[in-house]
Amino acid sequence: MKSIASGYCHFLALSNEEKPRVYGWGDNLNKQLGFNSYKNDPKKPTLIKSLKEENIEQICCIGNCSFFLNKTTNILFGCGDSRNGMLGKPEFTGEYANLQKLHENVANVFGGHSDHTLMMKTDGKLYGFGLNQDGQLGLGHKNNVFQPTQIKLEFPVEDISKIRIAFLLTSILTNDGKLYVTGSDIKTGLGSDLTEFTQYPKFKNNNTIIKDIDCGWDLFAILTQDNEIWVQGKFYDFNCEENSLVIRKIQTGTNLTNELSTYNQMKCCDEDLIYFFFESNSYLTQDLEKLLKNGYFSDCNIQNIPVHKILIETRIGKTFDLIKKYLESNCKLNEIQDLLKWIYCDQMINSKRTNEILNHFGIQNAQKTKLLKNDLKQLLFNEQTSDFKLVVKNEEEDDDDDEEELYIHKFILAARSGLFLNMFQNIEENFQKVKDYSGKSLETIELLISFLYTDELPITADTDKEFIKEEFEDIVEYYQLNPTIPMIGYF
Repeated sequence: MKSIASGYCHFLALSNEEKPRVYGWGDNLNKQLGFNSYKNDPKKPTLIKSLKEENIEQICCIGNCSFFLNKTTNILFGCGDSRNGMLGKPEFTGEYANLQKLHENVANVFGGHSDHTLMMKTDGKLYGFGLNQDGQLGLGHKNNVFQPTQIKLEFPVEDISKIRIAFLLTSILTNDGKLYVTGSDIKTGLGSDLTEFTQYPKFKNNNTIIKDIDCGWDLFAILTQDNEIWVQGKFYDFNCEENSLVIRKIQTGTNLTNELSTYNQMKCCDEDLIYFFFESNSYLTQDLEKLLKNGYFSDCNIQNIPVHKILIETRIGKTFDLIKKYLESNCKLNEIQDLLKWIYCDQMINSKRTNEILNHFGIQNAQKTKLLKNDLKQLLFNEQTSDFKLVVKNEEEDDDDDEEELYIHKFILAARSGLFLNMFQNIEENFQKVKDYSGKSLETIELLISFLYTDELPITADTDKEFIKEEFEDIVEYYQLNPTIPMIGYF
């Protein structure tokens, strides 16, 4: 499955296929599953056949309603209870609707633990409709809205990073880590008569950057860039009373007990549960961090920090001299160090400033569009950028002396393999190639190097997975890889 969604008592699932299919199960009393009356309340995922000709790429549930967005045609379909305007069609008021074409020119739809909906249209504007008795649509009044109405914001719509919706509350997180809310204080205590989006909360540290937000039915949670977790509303923990209307910190970045050091994302469930997703360094980023700390085989420097020219150029997409000149002229040492942390480890320490620097070089939304392993794929077996050759016996040739030369980057193999590190540290600097004496086949060594560059194995439907598994169980130990146990999880 590609994604799932849940309403009050019903569920949707979207398959992960070239042409996704939509399934539904649970309560269908209000036709919120789009089935005919004889298919009430299916107990297991059941195909919604009326959508089979549509290229549905997004599903969303709002209370007793369901939405299905065809992002090819930008048509939003929907069904369910529309009595408070939840479908955004005034002619359906007070009725139950079967599956309908609801709105055109829709780019995105947002829902949650609520009876109100937000919708982004292809004109780049944000619209809301549905229950609004507590100002949760941010329209400046408290009247229910039966058709999409534009929401006016004090910041550009393109600055929106995330929208999360509670029962009587709507929250927006911007790209620069600021939070705006509108709605009632009955459940969350965010303030009185918030009928328009207002920046909240006011942290003592004005430089606090918010990384993630989420809402339950009566719960609102904030995750900051410093790994602090703040909650408000009905939440149970050992330090606070239930249903506290005061925002309070329940976790700090210094008292985490989990071995994984950084919270990356969270998800709220109803009123007293939060799930946290950890941001774990991959083996690739762990190993390349050694390069940053130890400067193995560096060939240049920025502010006296040893770096690797080809890696810098590949990640930034500009010539090294241009990058070096700009950084040394316009950035503080700690800002350069933060940028290098992203280049080598895919980590944003000061995301706002690092993104500003990357934006200067034409890189937008780097954390989503510029993954380290994808950039390293450009270097894999690349003759133009390589600085070394690994000589491997080609067993497919009859000639015993026939060998293959693989183009590699010495610093990458040294970072990832203890064997290669020892080897490269003990050969003459003027050597341009070295022979592999593992006795493994050319195919196996190519798989190894692909893994060292990307943390991935090129597995397809035709791959002999048993062969790869057996080979890698030996390779991990022989080449002193991280981890030092067989990578069974890859098969």
